[in-house]
Amino acid sequence: MKTKNEIKRIAVFTSGGDAPGMNACIRAVVRASIYYEKKVTGIYRGYQGMIEGDFEKMNSRSVSNILQRGGTILKTARCEDFKTKEGRAKAYENLVKNEIDAVVAIGGDGTFTGAWEFMNEHDIPFVGVPGTIDNDLFGTDYTIGFDTATNTAIEAIDKIRDTASSHNRLFFIEVMGRNSGAIAIRAAIAAGAEAMMIPEKPISVEELITIIEKGEKSQKSSSMIVVAEGGTSGKNLYEIVEEIKKKFPLYDPKMAILGHTQRGGSPSCYDRLLASRMGVGAVEALMDGKSGVMVGIVNEKIMFTPFDKAIHVEPGIDEEIVRISKILAM
Repeated sequence: MKTKNEIKRIAVFTSGGDAPGMNACIRAVVRASIYYEKKVTGIYRGYQGMIEGDFEKMNSRSVSNILQRGGTILKTARCEDFKTKEGRAKAYENLVKNEIDAVVAIGGDGTFTGAWEFMNEHDIPFVGVPGTIDNDLFGTDYTIGFDTATNTAIEAIDKIRDTASSHNRLFFIEVMGRNSGAIAIRAAIAAGAEAMMIPEKPISVEELITIIEKGEKSQKSSSMIVVAEGGTSGKNLYEIVEEIKKKFPLYDPKMAILGHTQRGGSPSCYDRLLASRMGVGAVEALMDGKSGVMVGIVNEKIMFTPFDKAIHVEPGIDEEIVRISKILAM
């Protein structure tokens, strides 16, 4: 791998789903590269832009006034072509053509899978930064965007709670998290939900009915069930709501899907700080000769996890938080 002195130009790109804080990370990568007297190039639209040669040289002013902005100034895109050996070869040609010596990839497991496959075929080092609201990567306590997305979900749930209480209703609120219940778990506790449905610990409709009946007996004026996208055990959430409606007609069960609102918006203070630390950490990792690793922060310390481990090891869920949620949902 290239040494500190051999690296002259670093490229940075964002890939996969956008996450609040990606711009703060781009800013950190650009300015850290310049601090270490390296040139820096931005690649637009992730791997798609890498294949198509959508590159732009950047300087410290290129990233002015983006710290507080959601989304990503470098754009993002899915890229089927990069899954092929021919596509990766084209990307390599463009990196060499643009004199790129090392790359910082900001994204999730799909981004790191692509980087890992690329590195097995070509000699340009990659370091990854976890940018995904799902918080589903091994090797870091939190991923960029997770804190903001959770706060967005809580704000929405709080507002729904007002109307639920006013009308004595039961609400099912779906948050993002196809394979991860991280947002749902924290949002459920912070918003005072009666139950949560997450992929790591699926519950049946019968169990839900028992929980709701318990709340009904304690004279609850409303109930909130927080559901991760992938937390319905393969069932259709609409069907679950209809089944619950037959059992509790007076509650008039409703459903609210928060969707992509959780990806947008200005990043929280925590996400800005997290992204900044990780962006600098990624550049310094390249300076130290590291490659094929994801930057993470564990117990407030920078850590590095090999791509294949970050991708394939399940981070699991915080059992203590799950335990607390059961105690508080009375």
